[in-house]
Amino acid sequence: MPELPDVEGFRRVLASCAKGRVVRRVDVRDTGVLHGVGTRGLRDALEGRRFAEPERHGKWLLARTDGPTVLLHFGMTGLLLPAGPGDAVEAHDRVLFTLDDGRQLRYRDQRKLRGLWLAHDDLDVDRLLARLGPDALTVSRGDFETALRARRGALKTTLTDQSVLAGLGNLLADEILWRAGLRPDRRARDLTPAELRRLHVQLGRTLRPAVTAGRVPPRPSWLTGHRDDPDPACPRCGTHLRRTRMGGRGTVWCPRCQPDGD
Repeated sequence: MPELPDVEGFRRVLASCAKGRVVRRVDVRDTGVLHGVGTRGLRDALEGRRFAEPERHGKWLLARTDGPTVLLHFGMTGLLLPAGPGDAVEAHDRVLFTLDDGRQLRYRDQRKLRGLWLAHDDLDVDRLLARLGPDALTVSRGDFETALRARRGALKTTLTDQSVLAGLGNLLADEILWRAGLRPDRRARDLTPAELRRLHVQLGRTLRPAVTAGRVPPRPSWLTGHRDDPDPACPRCGTHLRRTRMGGRGTVWCPRCQPDGD
């Protein structure tokens, strides 16, 4: 599932390939990924427009132009890919943006759980993103601590709640909690000030290299590098990792490195 680092990678693709370029043609191959706009409306709004500097908030990519903004969300299987004029169109390429240099940007998504929205102005953008919390990559420690202290739920479900903090998914939440030495089922509001500070530090220390990699990297020194092993062990202490489900998500943690906290 694309998380903040993946979407930041898509933002870089968009900036590299499309910033300053004019949209010559929009081809919608599957209207099931369009929300609040049809094929004709999307084409009329974008064709002839020039892409500006793209932005990202959490897992949302804002493809700004000199007019409207396209907001893309990648759900569980979405991608934004560059393509050359002669590249074959894949079965799951849902929307194609052809640029004035002949290259294309392709929104590819197998499961079609999210898709594309069109915002005509900044008020539309704000309305579409109104329920999101602060971006996980840039949130201040004060805002982070305030958001978590107000929550009664478990840490794992709190961190992955996009209205609390935008951008974290399953892999990142497990990785950050493991690094911070906090069990995923601890209640967020029960953390001590020292634990909150430690969690915020590890948030940044996890996200920065992941953003550089454009994904949550499965490195041998990371929990992510072992969570899918047949008999996974903690890369820090060698203890067998525990698996459970929280909020419908597969959750992995180390019972030795992440004690109860009582």
